[in-house]
Parts: sequence; structure tokens; C-alpha cells
Amino acid sequence: MRAVVQRVDGASVAVVTESGTETVGEIEGEGLCVLVGVAHEDTREKAAQLARKLWTLRILADEKSCSEADAPLLVISQFTLYGDARKGRRPTWNAAAPGAIAEPLVDEVVARLRELGARVETGRFGADMRVTLTNQGPFTVQLEM
Repeated sequence: MRAVVQRVDGASVAVVTESGTETVGEIEGEGLCVLVGVAHEDTREKAAQLARKLWTLRILADEKSCSEADAPLLVISQFTLYGDARKGRRPTWNAAAPGAIAEPLVDEVVARLRELGARVETGRFGADMRVTLTNQGPFTVQLEM
């Protein structure tokens, strides 16, 4: 599993529909916006490991974690994190797991975070989404499980 984690001062995700856009997830104030990509070999154990890491990662103000600051997380599936553009001009997505594998594992990350006590908002898997955020710092890190 791969995650791009941004420390934010508010973030939201909207889904594009035929009639416009609908906000499906939003956090206010300090928290984390997390883009999660899933590879073919990923497991529920890796999802649980990622959730624990996100909950305890000390990158908020005063080197606090979400667990210490009671800060929310916005978790959004992002298969393009496994894009490979080393050859040619078009990225390939061969390393990204198909939806039938990826969606339950992204859901597992969210469920495990909630079990730990986190307030979690999400996007909508497979939807055309628009993410809006204020990156605080800016501060962005990449995690690999």
C-alpha cells in the first residue's frame, strides 16, 4: 500500500455527477488528507498497519499525531499512486490493484482508523472526484507499507 499524506487546515472531496458536484467528505481545521493506493499484493494486515501509522504519525503542530490532537482524516482512494511513466508519454497502471481488490482494502484502512477512535471522512471509490485542501506548511510525506 502507498499513501500520500498531507497536513491540512481543512479539506474536502466532491463527486462529479450529471447535475453538478456533491461534497461527500469534509474535514475542518487541522488534520490529514490521505490519498491511498493499493497494489496487487496488498493485504488486510497492510491496511491495518497503514491505519496505525496514520493515527500515530507525528506531523501535526507541535509534533502531535491525530490521536494526540483528536484531529480528523480525509481518506481518498487513488489508484494513480501506482502509475508508472518511466517509459513513453502515457503512464501505465499495471501495478495498481483492480477495484475488486482495492476497494475493500481502502475500506479496511478507514474501518481500522475508526476502531482506533479516529474521525474519518472519505471520498467515493471509483468516482470522478474533486479534492480541495489547504496544505499546511506545506507538509507532504509518502508512506509505503
